[in-house]
Amino acid sequence: MDNKGSTLPIVFVHGLVGGLADPECLEHLDAVQVISPDLQGYGCNQQFQNISIEGQALELQRAIEQAGINGAVNLVGHSVGGVIAAAFVQQYPGRVKSLVFAEGNFTLVDAFWSARLAEMTSQEAAASHQESVQHPEAWLAQAGVLVTAGRLRKAREALAYQPAATRQATARAVVEYTRRPEYQVLLKEVFDRVEVHLVAGERSRADWDVPAWALQRAKSYAEIADTGHLLMLEAPEEFAGAINAAFQ
Repeated sequence: MDNKGSTLPIVFVHGLVGGLADPECLEHLDAVQVISPDLQGYGCNQQFQNISIEGQALELQRAIEQAGINGAVNLVGHSVGGVIAAAFVQQYPGRVKSLVFAEGNFTLVDAFWSARLAEMTSQEAAASHQESVQHPEAWLAQAGVLVTAGRLRKAREALAYQPAATRQATARAVVEYTRRPEYQVLLKEVFDRVEVHLVAGERSRADWDVPAWALQRAKSYAEIADTGHLLMLEAPEEFAGAINAAFQ
């Protein structure tokens, strides 16, 4: 997708469930180019053997190269995607100018859904996924999202974006990665290397385990009114506005 505006491409890094390529969001972004690649196990890229955070950062680099992007980019990482984005900054220093950390995982507290899923058997994970697929309205309600026809359609698309095996493999990868003491060191290095902008949903902000140092060192902080963790699904235009403000 090509737009006028920012001279740097924007690269979306999706989280545990669903992609970030929502046309209602993308059409409002001010950027010369926007890509939202399917990481390993997701979308059109569902063939995988082992999923790791480091491997997903490598996959992100491949996607950026395949899109013909040779210089620096602005990253947007949501939830688990924030962990992958942080790993990308570490693995490819100089490739990123700015990062929007949209309720990205700072600690295992933020990975509570991943932690629950990681502990399940494969059969339990498959059953949980199937329950969500069959009842997307319940999945939305559990996330505190008011169900509308449009949001229900997006929920179905998000839940179909990855199989149960991908959800569990990604959950285990993020738990393993964020529980390391080195992850906190990595995050501080990311804040040293690039401009980091924090974006939260108003309703879910209290549950986001953001360290005081991150709030102090962030280039900017924004809350999107009347949204929760699925802020891009609830308010795509406002989410785009927060991204534009961060990268202006």
